[in-house]
Amino acid sequence: MNTFPETIPLIAYTAATFLIIGGLLTAAWWLGAKTTSPNKELPYESGVIPSGAARRPLSIPFYLIAIFFIVFDVETAFIFTWAVAWEQLGLPGLLHITFFITALLMGLVWLWVKGGLEWGPSAAKKRLCGDSDESGNS
Repeated sequence: MNTFPETIPLIAYTAATFLIIGGLLTAAWWLGAKTTSPNKELPYESGVIPSGAARRPLSIPFYLIAIFFIVFDVETAFIFTWAVAWEQLGLPGLLHITFFITALLMGLVWLWVKGGLEWGPSAAKKRLCGDSDESGNS
């Protein structure tokens, strides 16, 4: 059982990676500026000195859009993969991709019915109008 010749490329690749990373870090340290000042220690974005708190919470719609992007990006990758191999997969592959798309659509409909897709100014206005109508009818 002689596995050493099979691991030579892996060892060479790992060694080259460590050498390149080490060389780049050494070059950055050697060529980098060695002076410091209070202004250099300030956090800034694009040269603008910060004002106010740096820790502002992001809104929930930001996270929802990020999750939608991830879900539909993965869905697209699965569907493209299925489309490339659809002749080899046959009817079982068609049934699996149909179930996959149906499950995602059911999740999207559930989210829509629950109001998870309603945000922004129109949703806030609808909530305000809905609350005043409910209190007036009671």
